[in-house]
Amino acid sequence: MLTRGKLATQTGCNLETIRYYEATGLLPVAARNTSGYRIYGADHLRRLNFIQRAKALGFSSEQVRELLDLHDPGDNHTRAAVKSLTESHIDAIADKIRDLQRIKRRLSLISSYCDGSAQSADTCPILESLFDDS
Repeated sequence: MLTRGKLATQTGCNLETIRYYEATGLLPVAARNTSGYRIYGADHLRRLNFIQRAKALGFSSEQVRELLDLHDPGDNHTRAAVKSLTESHIDAIADKIRDLQRIKRRLSLISSYCDGSAQSADTCPILESLFDDS
């Protein structure tokens, strides 16, 4: 049994983040002991670690909720549903990578226009290109 502080320490998760996960239902609210402190068990620890790992992989809170729903007992969920959600996430990441590569190419191009000299910044080609309306 862990207090919220000990749960935070063991997982490296911020106390406020744990409160947020409880408030949004990602983490079940823990029962209180006779002193009024919330007491977290092994299931909370396991679930919080799961949430943090999924978030580290870029899953949104809603996607994490979907993954947890697929894992939790109840309906007859399949691996196909988990794979589909994961592949959708992979596709979204691929789109972001393409966008970032496009941004990088554009920044590299406009950066090449600037000589990096000690001249006034107000005539810098980088800034000029950002002001350009065409």
